[in-house]
Amino acid sequence: MMRQYELVERVTAYKPNADEALLNKAYVYAMQKHGSQKRASGDPYFSHPLEVAAILTDLKLDEETIAVGLLHDTIEDTDATRKEIDEIFGEKIGVLVEGLTKIKRIDLVSKKAEQAENLRRLLLAISDDIRVLLVKLADRLHNMRTLDHVRQDKRVRISTETMEIYSPLAGRMGMQDLREELEDLSFRHINPEAYETVTSQLDALAKKNENMIAGISEDLVSLLDENGIKATVKSRRKTAYSVSKKMEAKALGFEQLSDIYGFRVVVESVEDCYRALGIVHTNWKMVPSRFKDFISVPKQNDYRSIHTTIVGPSRQRVELQIRTKAMDDIAEYGIAAHSIYKDGVSVNSISPAMSDAYASLRKTIEELVQGDNAEEFLEHTKLELFFDQVFCFTPKGQIMPLPSGATPIDFAYAVHTDLGNSCIGCKVNGKITPVITKLQNGDEVEIIRSKSQTPPSAWEGVVVTGKARSAIRKASREAIRKQYSGLGTRILERAFERSGKVFDLEALEASLPRLARASIQDVLSDVGKGELPSTDVLKAVYPDYQDERATTTPPPKGEGWFGLKSGLGMMFRVPGKKFPGLTVKLGRGSNSGNSSTIIPIRGTQSDLPVKFSPNGGAIPGDRIVGILEPGEGITIYPIQSASLAKFDNQSERWLDVRWDIDENNTRRFPARLFLTVTNEPGTLAGIAEVVANNDGNIQNLVMKTPDSDFTQMEMDVDVWDLSHLNRIIRQLSKKPVVNKIERITN
Repeated sequence: MMRQYELVERVTAYKPNADEALLNKAYVYAMQKHGSQKRASGDPYFSHPLEVAAILTDLKLDEETIAVGLLHDTIEDTDATRKEIDEIFGEKIGVLVEGLTKIKRIDLVSKKAEQAENLRRLLLAISDDIRVLLVKLADRLHNMRTLDHVRQDKRVRISTETMEIYSPLAGRMGMQDLREELEDLSFRHINPEAYETVTSQLDALAKKNENMIAGISEDLVSLLDENGIKATVKSRRKTAYSVSKKMEAKALGFEQLSDIYGFRVVVESVEDCYRALGIVHTNWKMVPSRFKDFISVPKQNDYRSIHTTIVGPSRQRVELQIRTKAMDDIAEYGIAAHSIYKDGVSVNSISPAMSDAYASLRKTIEELVQGDNAEEFLEHTKLELFFDQVFCFTPKGQIMPLPSGATPIDFAYAVHTDLGNSCIGCKVNGKITPVITKLQNGDEVEIIRSKSQTPPSAWEGVVVTGKARSAIRKASREAIRKQYSGLGTRILERAFERSGKVFDLEALEASLPRLARASIQDVLSDVGKGELPSTDVLKAVYPDYQDERATTTPPPKGEGWFGLKSGLGMMFRVPGKKFPGLTVKLGRGSNSGNSSTIIPIRGTQSDLPVKFSPNGGAIPGDRIVGILEPGEGITIYPIQSASLAKFDNQSERWLDVRWDIDENNTRRFPARLFLTVTNEPGTLAGIAEVVANNDGNIQNLVMKTPDSDFTQMEMDVDVWDLSHLNRIIRQLSKKPVVNKIERITN
């Protein structure tokens, strides 16, 4: 365990004028507070904050940050209080220690909504003071180094959280070495077998290539020295995680990888970087498409370097990174290298102006926290914050950084939302290109526009940026709102005509306060969606209007929830219909069950049975619509059902219904499949095996053999939801005996 004087010496080695009294005081206070506490390993608990402080000294951070590292667990795990820390160490340190205490209580591997809110709190704390993140990363790194002493399930949970949240944050801050160590330690616990396999292969390769690596380093130093360039060369091996990730992404075997080893060439100036590049390319052949200039176009996390791959003297591929000492510090320490401790200013002086990485992070966080809901915030955070980048250009030469895998649609929305909404095509590097093409570094993108364009909702599944997804969803909602407004207009025109009244928009606008709506569009849209009855609008515009069809039974107050009994384990919402005192029965055909379900309804007095359409029905995940059947109730159809065509001119019968399945639902739903299969022994057994292996259940099966070669099957399969059904369809379609498979919804 590091002694008190050793810690002080580590700090004064890079900051001679450091406040030694503060370091000594924090050391003694933390040691006394943690006292006889033990870690899971059996070591004194104080060894943990001491190691955290040591990691922070490796990053050459100021004494205030080191003190926070020593104190970061005192409020959480001892009888120390925020007030006491403020009195002894000052309010600035007290704020940071309390902030780290709150973050420690955050569970980032939980239900989506909870995880999103916790991540929001973490990012906001980071945006207030970057030292919160630096200490938290050091804390997480030491915990990962000592993770062997906790339970297996806890190791996997902590490693997953580290891989998903903390290692990407370290990367975003340019702390690449720390990121790689966090990833490798996490990989070791998440997938220990793969980790051991790849590590053993790397060790064997290192032993085999030991002389070659030393030879390349010597050749590079000698070549550059002969040309008047002073350089240091450091070799670097890829981590087990990065090797495994590349093998998986590119479907390569270990033997096919050619860039397991890289070399950092550190020179004195930017001019020397480009001179060294020219010398290397003159003496050894470069590998096409393996050249990147991050000095000319730095990464968003401040990273600057020239990357190239050459065919070395032994005919092997060699990856080189050429940079200055200052660039190397940024690559190694990331944002920590921006602390100007050499001039006596502490790390909290890092400002957006000093660090593009910090400025970019704060800007991203500002945009993210304005998300519509928690789950969208979580999705957008992982898209915007944790992805590698590509750099593209507008026709005017403006650089647009985008996540890896971005499309021209993402590019358009990154420039401006209106440009994305009006996009109908694009040119990439002067050529007409599909808008779903993945962009590459250096692409010049020109967007082709049309004012009449509305972004297709399918684009949401293509884009990778949160901004694009959010804008597409908003535009889709607006388009649907316009459709409902048109439907609402037709419903109101008929209703006013039947009552002998004049449908007048000016009169409707004057009635908005009585309808509790902000605009005419809100009224029309809500009527179209079934959330506002046309009779309510009539009464608002014509207060003396009397509905001749009204019954003498007084309506209930408000909208009620009525219990149902069904065997389907589902809930429907049927907005805008009043059925006071109603008993509703939900069944599948003539079947009924015992599990409770709920429909919020209001309207006339009568029984209103609800059933699925025959021949296929609907399953959770389908977009569904309800059709009022006079004298029969409501029939639920999937939106793609061709049977709905016969109701196209009867919009008053359409109801907006939605699934509301409980996450603990244990009921299945029937879906009908039609298959054309090869007529040979074992065909039926093979199909049944696929359904069973995917947790499906065949309820009904009809087979016809129109000729000796093929058999047609129509079968009802009970599934949990649409994704479950699609999985079964995909597995069945892979069977050689299956020539055709489709779902029947009519």
